Amino acid sequence: MPTRRFFLHQTGLGLAGLLAGPWALESCRSTTAPIPIKGQLRGANQAVGHLLRGGTAFPAPTHEQHLDVLIIGGGIAGLSARRWLHRQGLSNTLLVELDEQTGGNSSHGQNAVSAYPWGAHYLPVPDPRNTELIDFLREVGTITGLADQGQPIYNEYHLCHDPQERLLIDGHWQEGLVPERGVPASDRAQLARFFALIDTLKQATGQDGRDAFAIPLDRSSADPTFRALDTISFADYLDQHGYTSPYLRWYLSYACRDDYGATPETVSAWAGLHYFAARKGKGRTQTGGLVAASDVLTWPQGNGFLLDHLRQSVDSPPEQPNLLTHHLAHAIQPHEHGVRVLCYNVAAKRTIAIQAKAVLLATPQVVTKSLLRPLAPDRAAFADQVHSAPWLVANLTVNSLPQGGGMPLCWDNVGYNTASVGYITANHQDVSDQPKRVITLYWPLTDAPPHEARQRAYRLTYADWVHRVLTELEALHPGVTPSVEQIDVQVWGHGMVAPTPGFVWGEARQQAMRSIGNQLFFAHSDLSGISLFEEAFYQGIRAAREIIQALHPSTHPV
Repeated sequence: MPTRRFFLHQTGLGLAGLLAGPWALESCRSTTAPIPIKGQLRGANQAVGHLLRGGTAFPAPTHEQHLDVLIIGGGIAGLSARRWLHRQGLSNTLLVELDEQTGGNSSHGQNAVSAYPWGAHYLPVPDPRNTELIDFLREVGTITGLADQGQPIYNEYHLCHDPQERLLIDGHWQEGLVPERGVPASDRAQLARFFALIDTLKQATGQDGRDAFAIPLDRSSADPTFRALDTISFADYLDQHGYTSPYLRWYLSYACRDDYGATPETVSAWAGLHYFAARKGKGRTQTGGLVAASDVLTWPQGNGFLLDHLRQSVDSPPEQPNLLTHHLAHAIQPHEHGVRVLCYNVAAKRTIAIQAKAVLLATPQVVTKSLLRPLAPDRAAFADQVHSAPWLVANLTVNSLPQGGGMPLCWDNVGYNTASVGYITANHQDVSDQPKRVITLYWPLTDAPPHEARQRAYRLTYADWVHRVLTELEALHPGVTPSVEQIDVQVWGHGMVAPTPGFVWGEARQQAMRSIGNQLFFAHSDLSGISLFEEAFYQGIRAAREIIQALHPSTHPV
């Protein structure tokens, strides 16, 4: 049975009682004893974001600012658009971000042991045809040149080091994430059949000559044969094609929860297959080795490495900064000369008015909905179609990790049939002899509908989450609790978009990407339906091109 990597190349605190379910602690929270582990619960800025829901009396503007383009939202899409605009000579811009730092799902932190991610933690080696992303990776030093065949040459320090991934199954750590240990022959046959299907789909093209599955996904084929897969759930597709093996179904559920924060019952068949069939990266290492679709790029801070370079790619003079954090855009007012936006400075508690020729909303749909409701209620209604998945991410500092039998500690470490999707070792790429580690645990909250799971997650305290996290870690490393020195926790209430049936290729998504007049533009991974760095990066460039065409049609023809 091939491992996942091989397949892609070819194609102590009484915690046991909490294992009954993810919300079992709800009834006993008041009797939970404190745990002597330092740390904090992050994500408090949700309270500021909720000011958009209405009823808040913001102060009148104290001054006005005039510029060409205002970008609202400092995630990857907003920063990508900002970079592209400046490179095309449109530099009179301002980006405002609600949080204290830019980054969105690519934000990161650091302690005395290591940097670590708070969200996205890797970038699969991209398809060389994704030239905009390839060029950016050359800028940041991840790609150091081109081989004779034109293939990218990758910096080996940025490629994930071995050993990459392992799965705890039947008390044993096996190499790779595709279940092997104890898997019956009939299940192995189903796994092999599914992998063969994916190998075919990776090579498939539609009648329009485009790849059936591509990244960015808007470059995928429009052939109805493939797009019809977006109308049914991935679970229904698997049922229809006789993929019933519990081992295969677990693996595919893991994949959907890991990339989409949702289950095969929730995502479309097109999206479920896209997870596997769209990865077509290749290249060379600096020493001449092959780089394939299974290889990933990663850093201690995760995609925060790419985020920092995006943010720093545009100079921001101290006397006139073009990036402001802790600013909440709360009102959009179109007028004959452009758009007027009111922004609330959360720290200074005052409002500024910004007059811009064009405004880019690089915001998640939960924010876009609130901003558009008075202006374009039909467009705001699109947000109700977005399945916004809540997540829990925890960074733990440990001085040791008790190991079971089998494969030693890897970068990616996953448990079969556990509540989380496992953890990554943040300082896996560290070549020093640092004995301590920071591990980042990812936990999509898929046991209830998003709204219910989100509300439950918000009600839990730091102590509650510590108990849950330790329960999960004890399932992977029995006896580990005394080795845990610090646990920092973040709840992502609207962590990522999930590609539910009909969402990716439905007309509503296409409409939501279209500008309103030549003044209001949109970009975010929500508008792709898949929360990937590549999609957010693409969405920013797409919107930036539209803005340039709108403001300077004669000098920037389509």
